[in-house]
Amino acid sequence: MKKLFDEKSIHIAFEISLAFKGVFALTEIAASMFTWFVTKPFLLNLVRAVTQAELTEDPRDFVANYLFHMAQGLSISSQHFTAFYLLSHGVIKLWLIIGLWQKRPGYYPAALTVFSLFILYQMYQYLLTHSLLLLLITATDVIVIGLTWFEYRHLSRILSNARK
Repeated sequence: MKKLFDEKSIHIAFEISLAFKGVFALTEIAASMFTWFVTKPFLLNLVRAVTQAELTEDPRDFVANYLFHMAQGLSISSQHFTAFYLLSHGVIKLWLIIGLWQKRPGYYPAALTVFSLFILYQMYQYLLTHSLLLLLITATDVIVIGLTWFEYRHLSRILSNARK
């Protein structure tokens, strides 16, 4: 058990978490571009094509009807807000992750602060939506914050020993 929480294991977990967050940030950036440029008719046709077979089989299918209802209710302002949110969220995370991979000491406190602010916003959104996905993302972010904190402490010790 002690071997599981040694500095090398924590560092490996930190590097893996950065890779996952980096991929997720790139996915958010790509999704923001899709969200910005997709038109409502295209989205309705896409949802109709995806749900048509299920709705033919069961006209009261919850998921298919939910998707169709959401696509119909999409406004331009909510579409643009979503695109902006995804883009800014993805770019900020990617910028921080690159700084953390480069072991730049100033990025650690910035990442801890920004990731904590994202968690606060995600918890606010959870209170509104009760989305289990938000809870999963938030739990992952809490783990990443813990790993970032341990990595920062380790890097600080190395840098202070190098100065002596």
